[in-house]
Amino acid sequence: MHIYIHVPFCTSKCPYCAFGSFSDKFSLAKSYFRALKLEVRDFLAKNPHAQISTLFIGGGTPSAVDAGLYDEIFALLAPHFTAKAEISSEANPNSASPAWLRAMCELGVNRISFGAQSFNDAKLKFLGRAHSAAQIFLAVQNAKAAGFDNINLDLIYASKFDDKRNLKFEMDALARCEVPHLSAYALSLEENTPFFGRESFKRESVALAKFLFALAADSGFRQYEISNFAARGLRCKHNLAYWRGEDYVGFGAFAVGTSAQMRLSSPKNLQDYIADPLQKQREALSAQDKKLERIFLGLRCVLGFEAQILDAAELSNAQLLVREKKLKFAEGKFYNLNFLLADEIALFITQESRHGR
Repeated sequence: MHIYIHVPFCTSKCPYCAFGSFSDKFSLAKSYFRALKLEVRDFLAKNPHAQISTLFIGGGTPSAVDAGLYDEIFALLAPHFTAKAEISSEANPNSASPAWLRAMCELGVNRISFGAQSFNDAKLKFLGRAHSAAQIFLAVQNAKAAGFDNINLDLIYASKFDDKRNLKFEMDALARCEVPHLSAYALSLEENTPFFGRESFKRESVALAKFLFALAADSGFRQYEISNFAARGLRCKHNLAYWRGEDYVGFGAFAVGTSAQMRLSSPKNLQDYIADPLQKQREALSAQDKKLERIFLGLRCVLGFEAQILDAAELSNAQLLVREKKLKFAEGKFYNLNFLLADEIALFITQESRHGR
């Protein structure tokens, strides 16, 4: 079983961020965690034999709230963790203090993911980040001292600051951190954010993306998804479960989960969630929905997808792409050879089924 917990509090709101988070509602934090505990307890009462193989605490910024708030949540969940459960938490370099990191490690968190975003202080200021490059290095040191070995750093590229010189600077700095995982995301200009429509803020370039991927490979990071790179084989098990299309449970406001042919969504209003954390919006997922998701996600990562899920027209399209050396076919599955073309390839394969043939 896979679980996601959403913590919707941030010390500041980044201008590119469209996730459900607030920098002005910390007065609700204790009430929120009481509601979260109620939701977790209710789920476990209905699933007393649950075995949790991955847990991911995201946000928002989980390190923006006191580590003590997680105590009762972990007291409920800990008996259900499998022996080798991957327990991840996101954190920001400015708010993940040594004490917070030690406390989370003692609770059982064994993977930490820092929202570094850049080692360029000017770029950090442009992105609205509340930390400096120096704080990233210190946060990584503190995490290692607290007992973390499995550490991820998030970086943002394709901003107006990014050319080959800056990307080389970023990757050289990352290499000095000696962490086993990198997540690199192209800057997106999301609706309902201050960055929306500001095209001059982006520098989109396939050549630069390939350059970044090559730098990552040179630093020992093996790409296993369009935005994720692992060294020492330390891939994120939680994300791999998403990409395989496995069911997962979402706890907290804004959280989403899946169960069989159903998508379950929590309220996107913080007060509504606190008032009734058990309410869920339910969306039925058709077999076609699940198939299309499997194709799109499989093409974005090394997992690929099974040929048997395709109808005759889709199979013909996929086989054409194999002949054109855009896909690889092996042992009954199709694999993408260029993650940057993932969405275009998926659209080509599924073009007729998406239009209700």
